[in-house]
Amino acid sequence: MSELIITDLKANVGEKQILKGVNLTVRSGEVHAVMGPNGSGKSTLSHVITGKPGYTVTGGSVTLDGVDLLSLPAWKRARAGLFLAMQYPTEVPGVSLEALLTASATEAGRDAGAVKAAIAAEAERIGLAEALIHRPLNGDLSGGEKKRNETVQLGVLEPKIAILDEIDSGLDVDAMRAVTRRIEEETNNADAPLGVLAITHYKRLFEELEPDHVHVFAQGIIQTSGGAELAEELEKTGYAEWVSNDEPEEDDLGTFDPFSDTTFADRLNLHEG
Repeated sequence: MSELIITDLKANVGEKQILKGVNLTVRSGEVHAVMGPNGSGKSTLSHVITGKPGYTVTGGSVTLDGVDLLSLPAWKRARAGLFLAMQYPTEVPGVSLEALLTASATEAGRDAGAVKAAIAAEAERIGLAEALIHRPLNGDLSGGEKKRNETVQLGVLEPKIAILDEIDSGLDVDAMRAVTRRIEEETNNADAPLGVLAITHYKRLFEELEPDHVHVFAQGIIQTSGGAELAEELEKTGYAEWVSNDEPEEDDLGTFDPFSDTTFADRLNLHEG
């Protein structure tokens, strides 16, 4: 069983503090929903955990099965068992989904033939057209196709913990069902159940993906936590109780180029060698 432990995590963008002491533990088979208003720091949390450049960690720790993630580059965090399904998946000209996953999985010691078979099986399961496996990654894909693409990656790479950064964004009802049902299956995998940290604004994500814990994230910290019923309550009441009248927190890097000083391998969660 795996365990992602976030302890008193604090982080800045420039001089501005965004994360102000986040504490959260995600275990194998658990689904943790992080819900909150725009600009609260939810995406910053996912970026800091997974190692996106542009953030300065000023305190706290993040470990996965005892491994200090904050000391590692992004690709080593992925190798340790972390996966990020991005809100806005990046287009990568010249690199197909098949090439990406085959390279990544074989670097981890898996047989290339078995990986290709797994890609085909996952694509069929999630409803991703076979032709898109061979197309440049996310090139000219619809929002739903990009999210199905991300879910194929998750299924093939078999991470320990998956962070879903608004994976429901841009999905129609059918795509939402297909994506969340597949992720829910992985949380119930008897051999290696997936732990999930799902960042979202809306409870619709949880029609198929059942949350064990729901956390309200506002002003850079987790304000309160509860069960699935909390998501229902938030749908009715909103977040006014936890939002100050001050200027909202910055939740992204604006015009910052997140890949300007990283290798291409970092971008693909691959080994940099």
